[in-house]
Amino acid sequence: MPRETGVKLIASNKKARHDYAILKTYEAGLVLAGTEVKSLRLGRASLVDTFAQEHEGEIMLYGLHIAEYGFGSWTNHAPRRTRKLLLHKVEIVKILNQLRDGSGLTLVPLSLYFKDGWAKIELGLARGLKSYDKRQVMAERDAKKEIAKEMGRRLKGRR
Repeated sequence: MPRETGVKLIASNKKARHDYAILKTYEAGLVLAGTEVKSLRLGRASLVDTFAQEHEGEIMLYGLHIAEYGFGSWTNHAPRRTRKLLLHKVEIVKILNQLRDGSGLTLVPLSLYFKDGWAKIELGLARGLKSYDKRQVMAERDAKKEIAKEMGRRLKGRR
């Protein structure tokens, strides 16, 4: 069987981009059991209430829900178990230094996908947005949409 290539999105965290200002993104691998991989290939995962945190010098992922594999036996996995993230040591040190400096940053999972057959998660180093920041972002997005709509009309000669 030929090796899988390309990127296949499994789950994305749309709320994270709404609630946080993403400063930098990182791609990390996941340590998974066999039935977890089979369940992910079926697209049965949820990033709701998922977060990443440091534990004994490593970065762990908490709250990721991967549904039990339907054809699994006693070897099936626990759906919300803690999972280790695979990052280079230099990246871990850099991330932990930024998290510990007291500037209010957090690690937020943005998306879960397969890349060339390997399960990956995109993490964002983020700062929480206040409600007035969210309103400002929404107003800017609406203004850009209105400008694009008007430019389209002018290019078509309708106005």
